[in-house]
Amino acid sequence: MATRRPATDQAELDEAAFAGLLKAIRRNRFLPVPPDERNFVGDGDFLAIGCEFLRHFVELGALATRDRVLEIGCGIGRMALPLTQYLEAPGGRYTGFDVVSAGIEWCRDNITQAYPNFEFLHLDFNNELYNPDGRLTDQGRLPFEDESVDFVFMTSVVTHLDPGYTAFYLREAARLLAPRGRLFATAFVLDGANRSLVAAGKSRPAFYLDGAGPHYIADRAHPMAAVAFDQDWLLTTARGAGLTLQRPIAYGHWSGRIAENFQDVCVFQRAKAN
Repeated sequence: MATRRPATDQAELDEAAFAGLLKAIRRNRFLPVPPDERNFVGDGDFLAIGCEFLRHFVELGALATRDRVLEIGCGIGRMALPLTQYLEAPGGRYTGFDVVSAGIEWCRDNITQAYPNFEFLHLDFNNELYNPDGRLTDQGRLPFEDESVDFVFMTSVVTHLDPGYTAFYLREAARLLAPRGRLFATAFVLDGANRSLVAAGKSRPAFYLDGAGPHYIADRAHPMAAVAFDQDWLLTTARGAGLTLQRPIAYGHWSGRIAENFQDVCVFQRAKAN
């Protein structure tokens, strides 16, 4: 991936200092990590994966230390935990929400208690995979004010959504972002090259490409376990919401490409207000 120097509101953060911060976070034995039996967000080293994404947020998404941050689908705090060491209060603050109440409870008890500028909310949205009995739908609004955040991110969220919910979160991200705010989202994106690799059996997950799209599934028994989207549909829907790509998509190695990241990384920017 191409890199850029991470910036703060005052001055650029030295690259060596940022690398040292990431190393310190990974080695910090005092940061709370959920026990394996409570972790529902995936395998791998909890802190190391969070640090990897903090680096992506800064290098690809230009996340600043005093940004107001919203995480859509915060799970059990894997992304939030490293951010506690990066965001600077009082300007830098974080709000995360998820449909799984158990994850929110753990985050409140273990993160908010020590970092009061970190807030976690349970929103009871319906999700076939994680919250099938949820009462909220994609016809409402998120409970946040217009232009109230600088940076929104969704990691491994679009990969479990249908087109209706994906469009909903893109619209809401655009509404919540301040002018020139950024949306960082990971996804399985089907451009021409990725579609060819999937058809050739090179991808993991291996998506079924039958049907008219714009989304495709990998498991017919559990449709929301992994979802890929046509690139043209995703970008057109984002533009319709008021978001444009800030940088070229950083395609991942899920499809068989040679890449550092697993999923495809899209960084959108909200258009400047007139």
